[in-house]
Amino acid sequence: MKNVKLFSEKGIRLEKKCVDILVSKLKDDLHFEIDSLEFNFVGTETIVEINKTHLEHQHPTDIITFNYSDENNRFDAEIFISVPEAVDNSKKYGVTPDNELGRLIIHGILHLLGYDDTIASKKRKMKLIENELTEKYKRFTKGLLKK
Repeated sequence: MKNVKLFSEKGIRLEKKCVDILVSKLKDDLHFEIDSLEFNFVGTETIVEINKTHLEHQHPTDIITFNYSDENNRFDAEIFISVPEAVDNSKKYGVTPDNELGRLIIHGILHLLGYDDTIASKKRKMKLIENELTEKYKRFTKGLLKK
């Protein structure tokens, strides 16, 4: 997909086609435009460093989203996803790593659209939409993480 870039750290192999299809489907459903959107699939060390530097948190997290645009429906953004955290979460929630990575892509895009998960009521609303989209598009995430 034009204007969508995918980077991954050494040893992390992903299928860009899966990301492109998922983002395209979300773009149609959620009505946003993309100037530039970078997905960075990283390891624990990198996500901890980003979390520490930019959010002043001292722990790993599964996703960090940076929106460089003033508009919520036109993206100039970066999304960092920790693959080890996603794999751990997939085990914890009884889903495939592909499904969990798809959920995180959806979660990041919802953040870019202005959804918030810091307040309980807003988190519930965001989670409901995230779950609905994850279920709707899970077939497109199959094979996302290459073995």
